[in-house]
Order: sequence, then structure tokens, then C-alpha cells
Amino acid sequence: MAYGDSLTHGYGLPAGETFPEQLEAALRAEGLNVEVMNAGNSGDTTAGGLARLDWALADDPDAVILELGANDGLRGLDPQATFDNLDAIMARFTEEGLPVLIAGMLAPPNLGREYGEAFNAVYPRLAKKYDAPFYPFFLDGVAMDPSLNQADGIHPNAEGVAEIVKRIKPHVVRLLEARDLAQRPDAGN
Repeated sequence: MAYGDSLTHGYGLPAGETFPEQLEAALRAEGLNVEVMNAGNSGDTTAGGLARLDWALADDPDAVILELGANDGLRGLDPQATFDNLDAIMARFTEEGLPVLIAGMLAPPNLGREYGEAFNAVYPRLAKKYDAPFYPFFLDGVAMDPSLNQADGIHPNAEGVAEIVKRIKPHVVRLLEARDLAQRPDAGN
């Protein structure tokens, strides 16, 4: 389950080009028999993600990519509140026995150094607390590149999503294989 905001949901993208769809296709191309559920909700803050957690868990996922917080940063919300919401989400995933890959976010630079340092510390702190796999910046290689973003400069276009998938896929594969959730075809073993 990809649990996130518009970056997961696929704001402005045609069917087949969202992050969950492209990630599923990339994993299947490697012979991994997986389904990536799209549990993204455009506009969600971490508080919104926490509020709809029961709904998402009703789909009974086996593992989670947690991608929330971009809207917290864009709105300049208190980084401690962002941490507290993500902490509650992670506690629930842990209670459910779900392995989680935390996909971090970085604060927009226009909010100042102090805010940026506080916000940017949220995700490594969370990963350390839960000893969870951590992908530091979900938009790595895509943020600030006009050719990989839609006209709003915030949401990746299909090529941008492909770049995200390319970069995060090894982390997702490790998460799945560590929990025996996706097997590769027999490689002569």
C-alpha cells in the first residue's frame, strides 16, 4: 500500500501513470508478483492521513510505503505536529505488524532555515524511532526540475513519477524481500 497525499494519488496524471501504478509495473517487470494499492489522497496533511488510517487499513495491506508531509511543509505547519501525526501512524502500522518504508520529504526553502531544519529532521527521527527503512526524499531527482514536473512546479508529471520509481524501487524491493512478501522467479537456487 502506498499511503500518501497527491504525490501518491497521482494528481493531474492520467490513469496508468500514478506512482502506485508505475511502481507496480516496474516491480512486475522484475518478476515480482505484487499489487501496489493506491491509498493516496490529494491535499492530505499528516493529520488527514492519521484521520483516515482505519479506512486504508481495511484493505489489509502486507506492507506500506508512507509518503505524507509534503502539504504540512507547504503550509508551514508545526514540524512537531507533523512528527506526532506520523508517529501515531507508524505506531498503528507497527501494531498491525506491517513493514513500512518511510519516504521522507524536505521543507520548501522559502520557509527559512530554522523551519527547514526542524521539518527535515522529522523523517530521520521517525525512521530511527521505529528502526524502519528510510528513503530520505520522495522527490529526489525530480523536485525543481521543470521537465519532470507539471506546470504547477510541485506535482511530478509521468516522467517525473518514472524517475521517482526508478530511485525508490530498490528500497521497496529490499522491504518486500526482507519480509518474504515478494519472491523473484527461480534463479537456479
